[in-house]
Amino acid sequence: MVRSTRAQKVERLNAAYTLLAQGVATSEAVLRLSQRFGLSQRQAYRYLQDARAMSQPAEPAEALIAITIKIPGTLAAALRAHSRSSGASIGEIVARALRRFFSDVGRRG
Repeated sequence: MVRSTRAQKVERLNAAYTLLAQGVATSEAVLRLSQRFGLSQRQAYRYLQDARAMSQPAEPAEALIAITIKIPGTLAAALRAHSRSSGASIGEIVARALRRFFSDVGRRG
Protein backbone atom coordinates (compact mmCIF):
# COMPACT_ATOMS: atom_id res chain seq x y z
CA MET A 1 0.00 0.00 0.00
CA VAL A 2 1.36 3.41 -1.04
CA ARG A 3 0.92 6.33 1.34
CA SER A 4 -0.71 9.51 0.09
CA THR A 5 1.38 12.63 -0.27
CA ARG A 6 0.50 15.81 1.62
CA ALA A 7 -0.64 17.39 -1.64
CA GLN A 8 -2.99 14.45 -2.32
CA LYS A 9 -4.44 14.65 1.17
CA VAL A 10 -5.10 18.38 0.85
CA GLU A 11 -6.69 17.89 -2.58
CA ARG A 12 -9.00 15.18 -1.22
CA LEU A 13 -9.84 17.17 1.89
CA ASN A 14 -10.71 20.24 -0.20
CA ALA A 15 -12.85 18.11 -2.53
CA ALA A 16 -14.74 16.81 0.50
CA TYR A 17 -15.12 20.36 1.83
CA THR A 18 -16.51 21.52 -1.52
CA LEU A 19 -19.04 18.68 -1.67
CA LEU A 20 -20.26 19.51 1.83
CA ALA A 21 -20.44 23.22 1.01
CA GLN A 22 -22.58 22.37 -2.04
CA GLY A 23 -25.01 20.49 0.21
CA VAL A 24 -24.29 17.06 -1.28
CA ALA A 25 -25.65 14.28 0.95
CA THR A 26 -23.02 12.31 2.85
CA SER A 27 -23.76 9.03 1.08
CA GLU A 28 -23.46 10.68 -2.34
CA ALA A 29 -20.30 12.54 -1.31
CA VAL A 30 -18.73 9.27 -0.16
CA LEU A 31 -19.44 7.71 -3.55
CA ARG A 32 -18.11 10.69 -5.48
CA LEU A 33 -14.88 10.90 -3.46
CA SER A 34 -14.25 7.16 -3.61
CA GLN A 35 -14.76 7.12 -7.38
CA ARG A 36 -12.81 10.29 -8.13
CA PHE A 37 -9.76 9.43 -6.03
CA GLY A 38 -9.89 5.62 -5.94
CA LEU A 39 -10.53 5.58 -2.19
CA SER A 40 -12.37 3.06 -0.11
CA GLN A 41 -15.75 4.32 1.06
CA ARG A 42 -14.46 4.23 4.61
CA GLN A 43 -11.52 6.51 3.74
CA ALA A 44 -13.79 8.86 1.79
CA TYR A 45 -16.04 9.11 4.84
CA ARG A 46 -13.01 10.02 6.99
CA TYR A 47 -12.13 12.86 4.62
CA LEU A 48 -15.71 14.10 4.93
CA GLN A 49 -15.51 13.97 8.73
CA ASP A 50 -12.29 15.99 8.68
CA ALA A 51 -13.78 18.48 6.18
CA ARG A 52 -16.79 19.08 8.45
CA ALA A 53 -14.44 20.48 11.09
CA MET A 54 -12.94 23.00 8.66
CA SER A 55 -14.10 26.61 8.43
CA GLN A 56 -12.43 27.12 5.04
CA PRO A 57 -10.56 25.06 2.43
CA ALA A 58 -7.06 23.90 3.36
CA GLU A 59 -4.04 25.67 1.91
CA PRO A 60 -2.32 23.68 -0.84
CA ALA A 61 0.67 21.77 0.50
CA GLU A 62 4.06 22.93 -0.68
CA ALA A 63 6.58 20.26 -1.66
CA LEU A 64 9.17 19.53 1.02
CA ILE A 65 12.85 19.46 0.09
CA ALA A 66 15.51 17.81 2.22
CA ILE A 67 18.58 19.91 3.07
CA THR A 68 21.64 19.26 5.18
CA ILE A 69 22.94 21.88 7.60
CA LYS A 70 25.62 21.91 10.26
CA ILE A 71 24.82 23.47 13.63
CA PRO A 72 26.54 23.37 17.02
CA GLY A 73 25.95 20.19 19.03
CA THR A 74 24.25 22.02 21.90
CA LEU A 75 21.80 23.63 19.49
CA ALA A 76 21.11 20.26 17.84
CA ALA A 77 20.45 18.68 21.23
CA ALA A 78 18.07 21.49 22.18
CA LEU A 79 16.29 21.15 18.84
CA ARG A 80 15.85 17.38 19.28
CA ALA A 81 14.61 17.83 22.85
CA HIS A 82 12.10 20.47 21.77
CA SER A 83 10.95 18.19 18.96
CA ARG A 84 10.34 15.32 21.37
CA SER A 85 8.53 17.46 23.95
CA SER A 86 6.36 19.37 21.47
CA GLY A 87 5.56 16.49 19.13
CA ALA A 88 6.57 18.65 16.15
CA SER A 89 9.16 17.36 13.71
CA ILE A 90 12.58 18.97 13.52
CA GLY A 91 11.71 20.14 10.00
CA GLU A 92 8.52 21.83 11.22
CA ILE A 93 10.38 23.62 14.01
CA VAL A 94 13.17 24.81 11.73
CA ALA A 95 10.72 25.91 9.01
CA ARG A 96 8.69 27.89 11.56
CA ALA A 97 11.85 29.56 12.90
CA LEU A 98 13.08 30.42 9.41
CA ARG A 99 9.71 31.89 8.40
CA ARG A 100 9.78 34.07 11.51
CA PHE A 101 13.39 35.08 10.82
CA PHE A 102 12.71 36.06 7.19
CA SER A 103 9.53 37.87 8.20
CA ASP A 104 11.50 39.91 10.76
CA VAL A 105 14.30 40.63 8.26
CA GLY A 106 11.73 41.93 5.77
CA ARG A 107 10.32 44.36 8.32
CA ARG A 108 13.73 45.72 9.28
CA GLY A 109 15.07 46.46 5.89
